[in-house]
Amino acid sequence: MRFCFAQLFPAVLLLASCAGNPQGVLLPLTGGVVVEGASTVDMLVATTREAMEDPSFLYSGERGPDLSLIDMQISIPPASARKVGEVQWPKRLPPNPAKEFATLQAEPLNVSESRVWLKEHLGPSRHVLVFVHGFNNRFEDSVFRFAQIVHDSGAQVAPILFTWPSRASVFDYNYDKESTNYSRDALEELLKAVANSKDVSEVTVMAHSMGTWLAVESLRQMTIRDGRIAPKIKNVILASPDIDIDVFRKQWQQFGDQKPKFTVFVSADDKALAISRLISGNRGRLGAVNPAEEPYKTEFERAGIDVVDLTKIDGADYLNHSKFAQSPQVVQLLGQRLINGQTMTDSRLGVGESIGAVAVGATQIVGHTASAAISIPIAVVDPETRRNLPGQFEAATSATSATLGAALPD
Repeated sequence: MRFCFAQLFPAVLLLASCAGNPQGVLLPLTGGVVVEGASTVDMLVATTREAMEDPSFLYSGERGPDLSLIDMQISIPPASARKVGEVQWPKRLPPNPAKEFATLQAEPLNVSESRVWLKEHLGPSRHVLVFVHGFNNRFEDSVFRFAQIVHDSGAQVAPILFTWPSRASVFDYNYDKESTNYSRDALEELLKAVANSKDVSEVTVMAHSMGTWLAVESLRQMTIRDGRIAPKIKNVILASPDIDIDVFRKQWQQFGDQKPKFTVFVSADDKALAISRLISGNRGRLGAVNPAEEPYKTEFERAGIDVVDLTKIDGADYLNHSKFAQSPQVVQLLGQRLINGQTMTDSRLGVGESIGAVAVGATQIVGHTASAAISIPIAVVDPETRRNLPGQFEAATSATSATLGAALPD
């Protein structure tokens, strides 16, 4: 595939302007505001960002000397006032909790207090979700987005956000990338502390975009130090991973034999990853591969990695880079299956049933071919499904290749 900067330049401008939401939204509402129908997401936030004196911002995009911990409560407006997959940003301050996201609490914690928080917020499943955001995120961006994911997915988990120093500018791509490297030790320590807690039964790590590099590198470091990834880390979800494909192969090899279950969300129309590829010497990104093509098809199958192709799912923004969080079907599927420890390719389900929540949105628009383009990558990497549906597999794989081939630029 050839990339032309002139074609990507509008996307660069959009990236540069996508942080145009109101700023300074994190000052907690006063007076104990209660809105009928509103929901509250209580999360533990761990950050390597530099603290700010202004309580409306809390943390900047610069690098802090130590890992900071904070208990944050975010109010989500009633269902009648919002669409699933969207963050309703305040139009003015203070926010209106009847229509907009609002901060209810932002309380710094020490390590001992964070252990108490974790114990108190574990549900019956004792399952923890650790989320790592991506490139070009302010502190408040990551907090509100994670609150939206937790709420809309309906996942019964104790939510922990790991947010690293991002200057929230497309022109600071290299600074952000080095900030992920700066934060590797801190994320590794956080994951080990959570996994070593006697109160926790299972940990899912979910990362997006450049945050997937940080997550995978931290797990690789854990393997090098301890000889394996902590056994309680059962599930790793990489959404739109901004990782060089060749580098990921090497990272994967270093994980050894005892690996968590990996699920990768890819999309061939991800414009942010197209820009990343251009910046990175025209090296392919893991989140933009076509899993029906070789060598990826065989490699994913042999590795046991589940791949979910979101190419035919409509994105909520021009970049098509956050479909996993913005698509109502996908974010609810995350909560129903992936975050709760099940895979997309559970052998008890057929292809259509396992991916049905995703496929329905596209098939209503463009018909049967889109359904094949979404569901068959699951069959490609799931040996059980391939054995059960050999004829359908071959036919749909051809349809998928033709559909994606016609959609991709040369």
